[in-house]
Amino acid sequence: MQNVRADDILKTMDNILIRRSFVNDIPSIEELYLRVAEIEGGLARTVPEITREHVEHFVSKSISDGIELVASSHSAGRIIGEVHCYRNGVATFAHVLGDLTIAVDPEYQGKGIGKLLFTELLNEVITKCPDILRIELIARESNERALRFYESLGFKREGRLEKRIRSVKGGFEDDIFMAWLRD
Repeated sequence: MQNVRADDILKTMDNILIRRSFVNDIPSIEELYLRVAEIEGGLARTVPEITREHVEHFVSKSISDGIELVASSHSAGRIIGEVHCYRNGVATFAHVLGDLTIAVDPEYQGKGIGKLLFTELLNEVITKCPDILRIELIARESNERALRFYESLGFKREGRLEKRIRSVKGGFEDDIFMAWLRD
């Protein structure tokens, strides 16, 4: 990890540091995604689909035209959470951040890391990105805990994408389309 500048640190709390990501965080973010993908339903992608190229793509896009944050633990000595979103490159959607994904290390799930990351992501949008009016995400219908969490942060359910997710057991479930709108 490169030297972290003070203005890259967004929050420190209970041995957890929330900061902006760097390109050289890519190997650590890839390791995080591989740990999370091992859990059924942890990510949309499976372990074989978590490639260096995939991680390089979303980290680079998020750093250059969106938001890319990580949570690291001093005691664990590694990145334990990551959230990113970015513009899709189409001028008529320049006010929208999408492809939002969050990953929290299985050892740290349920401990507030996701909330810290999301809170800082929204704070970055509110304070530093006045041109962003909308943030979009998609969550599987069976993940009611995540859906309620996103709603608690101000996201609203906007639609349902029927039979969009194929489960590892062969069945299908719907994706729920959600968005946060600037007041």
